[in-house]
Amino acid sequence: MNKILYIAALTTLTVMSCSKKFIDLQPVSSVSTDALYRTDKDFSDALVGAYSLLRDQYQVFWQFDLTCEDAVHQWPSDDITLRLDNFTYQNNEAFFLSSWGNYYGIISRVNAVLDKIANADPSVVTNKNQYIGEAKFLRALCYFDLVRVFGDVPEVTTTISDDAAMKIPRTKVDNIYTDVIIKDLQDAAGALPTSYSGASLGRATSGAATAMLGKAYLTKKDFANAETTLTKVTTMGYSLLPNYADLWNYAKDEHHSEYIFDIEYESNIQAGSQFTNEFFPRFTPAVNFFQVFGGTGDTYTPSNALFNIFEPADVRGPITASRGFVDNNGVYQSLAGSAGAKTMTMKYITPTAFFGDSKANWKVIRYGDVVLMLAEALNENNKSGEAITWLNLIRSRAGVSTYTSMNQSDLRDSIYLERRRELSFEGQRWFDLIRTGLAYQTLQSLGMKDYMVLFPIPLTQIQVVNDKNILSQNPGWGD
Repeated sequence: MNKILYIAALTTLTVMSCSKKFIDLQPVSSVSTDALYRTDKDFSDALVGAYSLLRDQYQVFWQFDLTCEDAVHQWPSDDITLRLDNFTYQNNEAFFLSSWGNYYGIISRVNAVLDKIANADPSVVTNKNQYIGEAKFLRALCYFDLVRVFGDVPEVTTTISDDAAMKIPRTKVDNIYTDVIIKDLQDAAGALPTSYSGASLGRATSGAATAMLGKAYLTKKDFANAETTLTKVTTMGYSLLPNYADLWNYAKDEHHSEYIFDIEYESNIQAGSQFTNEFFPRFTPAVNFFQVFGGTGDTYTPSNALFNIFEPADVRGPITASRGFVDNNGVYQSLAGSAGAKTMTMKYITPTAFFGDSKANWKVIRYGDVVLMLAEALNENNKSGEAITWLNLIRSRAGVSTYTSMNQSDLRDSIYLERRRELSFEGQRWFDLIRTGLAYQTLQSLGMKDYMVLFPIPLTQIQVVNDKNILSQNPGWGD
């Protein structure tokens, strides 16, 4: 995948600026699209362009999670990170506009691939089924994120003209799940290989599609299908790493037994991530000790409340949330002396030569997440005994005591709490609060209003369409 990422910079497909048009629904190129889609490599490169844009979007995906109670922005800069943290963001934020444009840019690219590949000769396009599966996986992932962020959004599954795009109304969330997300993930699970090697490592697999399908069912509260689908994932060769810390050891291969699907980044080829720098404190002893050079962001850092949810023996606690570190001289360096953030997560620390050159991937879904989702689905299906067995796998690895029995309500709360402990700073908390209906009661004391369960449709898009019957604003966010 590292080679694929580098090739992405050379692909001829580009995405238009979001500032003047609605959504980019056609591939843009200096040559005709027919010339772009002929060989197996042509389709592979086109999909690389989609993965590349997904990398851009997931560089900032974590910012949605700043609205939750476990993560805070500790540098007093008046920007989108602070406004998300204190619920003062508006409908004209560039962050929402770029996210909208990125997702629809990816959808545009994969729609073009799917349109062109339908009649491709399998003897020429030898990986035809794989490419169809990848395209559908990427489209489903984009729509899954879009509906969780914005609610009803325009559903586009073919390449169409800009004029036609301007006339597509918002489609109901339930219909997008049925028509696109679930169907595409089912198709992708059947078409994709179980694994890759070499330069293709990191592409979507059948396991990734199946795991995401299980998450989609769980989000829709279809617990029966969630249980069936997530149980299938447990038979596909994945397992928890014995040592939780190895999930965050970037000297080791990130494609391990718990890996299911990451957004792939690589340092030294201009394809690194920003996470290490963004989440790092403005503290010279820490910069020098961890060798994180190029600037720091003091953001997406642990809240004081997060420290309190970990039991003393929990190995995840010091990795997830820290107030300092012991240097090479055995001296404890407290972040209380930092000019910026007073807390930090250790999950994304790896030496970086300059800003945005981290090798740290973004974990879209990993097996630990699947185990906890399966426990949740089983519990909701009145199988609490089985649910506890799966939950205890996570707790055993964390080094804390396991559960024996619990009623359904208490177990539900315990699973939700375990997800906080296990998955903090992986972009899960905000979406967990939304899908469980706990967001407003949990976050209202931090400034959340009841209508903020959805983010605003980007104002620019509302103005460009200029027809509320086609594209209206979410409630509470003005016109």
